[in-house]
Amino acid sequence: MLYILLMVILLLPAMAGLGAFFKNIFGDFSAGIALQILAGIFFTTITWTILACFIPLNIYVETGTLVIGLSAFFYFKMYLDFWNFITRNFILSSGISAVIIFFGSYYPFILDHFGYYVPTIKWLAEVGLVKGISNLDLLLGQSSFWHIFQAGFSNFSDPYLRLNALAMIVYLIYILEKKSWIHLLFLPFLFLFIQSPSPDLPAIVFSLIILNEVFNSNKNAGFLFAISVFVLAIKPTMMWLPIFVFFYNFFIVRNNYRFLLGGTAILFLFFFKNIWTFGFPVFPVQFLDLGFSWKLNDELLENSSKVALLKTYDMQYSYGEIQRFSRLDYVRNWLFLNGIKSKIHLLFVLSLTAFFVFAMIRKSKLIWILFISILIKSALVLLFSAQYRFFFDLFFVMFFVVFYQVIPRKFSLIFFTGLSIFIAGFLSFPNLPQTYIPSFKLGNFMTGFNKNQFIKPSSFELNKYKTHQIGNLKFNVVDGYFFSFDTPIPTITPQFIQEDLDAGIFPQLKGKTLKEGFVWRKISDEEKMKIAEILKEYSEAIPAKED
Repeated sequence: MLYILLMVILLLPAMAGLGAFFKNIFGDFSAGIALQILAGIFFTTITWTILACFIPLNIYVETGTLVIGLSAFFYFKMYLDFWNFITRNFILSSGISAVIIFFGSYYPFILDHFGYYVPTIKWLAEVGLVKGISNLDLLLGQSSFWHIFQAGFSNFSDPYLRLNALAMIVYLIYILEKKSWIHLLFLPFLFLFIQSPSPDLPAIVFSLIILNEVFNSNKNAGFLFAISVFVLAIKPTMMWLPIFVFFYNFFIVRNNYRFLLGGTAILFLFFFKNIWTFGFPVFPVQFLDLGFSWKLNDELLENSSKVALLKTYDMQYSYGEIQRFSRLDYVRNWLFLNGIKSKIHLLFVLSLTAFFVFAMIRKSKLIWILFISILIKSALVLLFSAQYRFFFDLFFVMFFVVFYQVIPRKFSLIFFTGLSIFIAGFLSFPNLPQTYIPSFKLGNFMTGFNKNQFIKPSSFELNKYKTHQIGNLKFNVVDGYFFSFDTPIPTITPQFIQEDLDAGIFPQLKGKTLKEGFVWRKISDEEKMKIAEILKEYSEAIPAKED
């Protein structure tokens, strides 16, 4: 907890200073510390995304950014705004911040932390954005803007990767500044995402801030649209937000098209980043093939699509069985899966239906615009991969719109306190979710409370791996585990090696260095035998193949 507290004390003023710097260049966008910090995060991330194409986000980038940010913090006298905020909100801000830091100190348990988040951040910090890195491991091709931001501060400010705690405290500052108490109801649910650099948390938090600004009639169109596209770049399944902000500015505020400039530039940067790492503009979709030599192999893309479909049905059906579904089966089997996910699916359908009725009753143009935006997002998610985590954010959105004018401060504080205690018990005593919610698979990866959390956040260490070479690529493979979260780069998971072997290909260095990137090439029979021998050592780490 002490480490997270020091990180927050260092980064909050630095981001506020960079936000003030950003505001003085591009003009005022809104009052308040929270939005200024958000602007600093936005400005830093966009700058680092461009830099990462050329250099690693190493300690020199981090130090330079902190020096500029902290200098701007004092130059623009932001400390006066912080002092005024603290004196007005000392009890709530310090109390809830302590709770946030407490939850941030638990062991990470989201599987993507080990298989995607940490490896991506390692590559960004040590090498930068790498051309065609998805050829090494498909997941590395995602490179969320949030992981770019996290990577830059992973050298010494936040080595335990707990920047989600910073995002939560920015959210708390916003709640207290705007006195929008309904948002306190959402904080305990987000505590489940705070131990990892999960892009879901900042995407949800920042989208709710922008949604609140729109419902409070913020007419700074350019800033709102730019941040909404930034949220999309953090988590592409948040596409409803830029659609909503666009419709809001076009049909209600009636701005001219100039508000699109900033957001459009960020959208092109997002597409460029995907092309650079993956070969196509939208990860992981084989859309707009521009023929780049480093694009992912077609067979591996097809495998990715199959896995997405299997995950839609929580791996409870084989690919062959799903292919034989009738149209009715597609819907019925998704709604009535075994376990907790079917309840979430049913709740989502019911919530969307109730929100439609609410929109009809209210007859508000703004609410109708929002409903259409989330309907577009829902249709796209259901079409490509209807996993509940891809529409989880919409529960917060719909609840906010229905109740934001009626939830009082006292009720919000009581609910926040009660649910926070429940979540603390949920995380501290992992036998409870494992016993009472056996279909909640992540419960098996929870490890409970550790007294060392009071000093530094809990984290896992494995550091077991073996080194192999195929062609010009010398690579490491984790030993005795599924994921390569602390294996030195370049690393490939056993599962992805198996997929390469099945496709008859293997990644190779594009040039002489890791920074020059990766391509794939067909392998010889001799190389196939060598890869098969390597995989014999990792058979337990390769999931059974679906028919």
